[in-house]
Amino acid sequence: MAKMIFVNLPVADVERATAFYQAIGATKDERFSQAGAGNAVVFSDTITFMLLSHGFFRTFTPKTIPDARSTAQVLICLSEDSRDAVEATLAKAVAAGGTPDPTPRQEMSDYMYGRSFEDLDGHIVEIMWMDVDKAMAAWSSSPEPVTSAAAAARQAA
Repeated sequence: MAKMIFVNLPVADVERATAFYQAIGATKDERFSQAGAGNAVVFSDTITFMLLSHGFFRTFTPKTIPDARSTAQVLICLSEDSRDAVEATLAKAVAAGGTPDPTPRQEMSDYMYGRSFEDLDGHIVEIMWMDVDKAMAAWSSSPEPVTSAAAAARQAA
């Protein structure tokens, strides 16, 4: 069995959040959905978001649920097969009520491209395409580690 990742996100309205993620291409998995508690939405065989009501999320941790509109606890990044697919996913997110580009657009020469959106609860989701071979070649020729999109763009130039 392949390793899987389950991203647990606290959301204000489970059904609204589910509709949002379905609009950008995820599929609701009824097997792991529970009325009033949360819904699973699947992006691939290995990536699932668990959209959990605040009340249900609190049963997993005693920590305060951060307001994703004013703080960032995590940045989620999903890959796409092309630059055009990045743009298409962003367009779907905006059409479903998301906010485009809360983080800078990433354009690194001809090997990496990324955009981002905020979901309905303020969680930042990056979407990116990368030609891994070209990226590794560019990064291996640089004496400095790549620490951000801006740094990568400077090093690639």
